[in-house]
Amino acid sequence: MQKPALVLIPGLLCDAQLWQPQVENLSDIATVWIADHTRSETMTGVARDVLADAPFASFAVAGLSMGGYIALEIMRQAPRRVTRLALLDTAATAELPQQTQMRMELIALAERGEFARVTEILLPLLIHPSRLAERALTDVVRSMASNTGKEAFARQQKAIMSRAESLSLLPTIDCPTLVLCGRQDGRTPPARHEEMAAAIRGAKLGIIEDCGHLSTRERPAEVNAALRRWLSA
Repeated sequence: MQKPALVLIPGLLCDAQLWQPQVENLSDIATVWIADHTRSETMTGVARDVLADAPFASFAVAGLSMGGYIALEIMRQAPRRVTRLALLDTAATAELPQQTQMRMELIALAERGEFARVTEILLPLLIHPSRLAERALTDVVRSMASNTGKEAFARQQKAIMSRAESLSLLPTIDCPTLVLCGRQDGRTPPARHEEMAAAIRGAKLGIIEDCGHLSTRERPAEVNAALRRWLSA
């Protein structure tokens, strides 16, 4: 029996390492492919890139943070290709002016040659405060940022700023959907996920305790279990 296809989409300043625990755990039940979300500077363009690159005619898709924005844009562009949807630590709301201002400031910082400082500024916002002293975790975050680089980072930020409001899209989603986040996600808090889950017919909501924004790396066992249930239901 052929395994279902699973597309995983990383977040801002993240690469395949974000999903490494899930690739290792889920490959027995799914054929996993990780998207490249670094080439375009509009959200519509990034989603088109993923759809063009994906080696499957149809697939389940899971996205974290920026990856969730991309997954929602894929639902807007090609809903018939998506068999299942998982939205992790993300939001369906439009960009707020204060968010855009912070993004522009971080882009400017990177362009001034201080790209390494961007990660240090963002790190306390990305993981649970109790995990900031864990080198194994923070080294992965820094490695992903370094691999992404300042040029792709600027493109990603511009794409995020260009994203469409997706709250009105949610009621049109009719595939099995998982909405999952860390209890202490300060970037996209649980209230955002409760809102999304309530708007998508039949969506399953999961809140992971003692977890910040990068749930796939912070609490991989809990995320793996939730994704396995989502894929197998």
